[in-house]
Amino acid sequence: MVIQRLIPRAAQLINNSITLKQTNSRNVILRLISTSQCHFADRYFTRKHEWVQIDGKIGIVGISDYAQSALGDVVFAQLPDVDSVLNQKDECGALESVKAASELYSPISGRVVAKNASVEETPSLINTSCYEKGWLFKIELTNNKELTELMNESQYKEFLKSDEHH
Repeated sequence: MVIQRLIPRAAQLINNSITLKQTNSRNVILRLISTSQCHFADRYFTRKHEWVQIDGKIGIVGISDYAQSALGDVVFAQLPDVDSVLNQKDECGALESVKAASELYSPISGRVVAKNASVEETPSLINTSCYEKGWLFKIELTNNKELTELMNESQYKEFLKSDEHH
């Protein structure tokens, strides 16, 4: 996933290079390279700490690092069935840990196209890799406008700093 984003970005930087002519007829290429934090740049978050990562018309859904940490060691995951049709904010599953239970809510409307069987078999994947191997289900989006109701990474970080998320 990271490499898929890195290659087009590198190509873009090369294409945007500035060529300067020197007096001795040699070309000097000045490459302007910048770095930025983009770990969650394409993820959107709910107030209930679910996230969705958009890839075309498919959203990959999981819970945030904050949520998995608050839950503790996850021991059971009930995920929505494939072909289930969900509306935004519908309850669609549950996670249970050694210290709490929590319902799952769909961050967007759509039809479930896959669920992570590995998480159902090994729920601790949510704790060890909530943004990669611990994703919960994939959903085919039916209303892209709902994404505007969600928080981007920086908004979510500010939300976590506030008292609203408790």
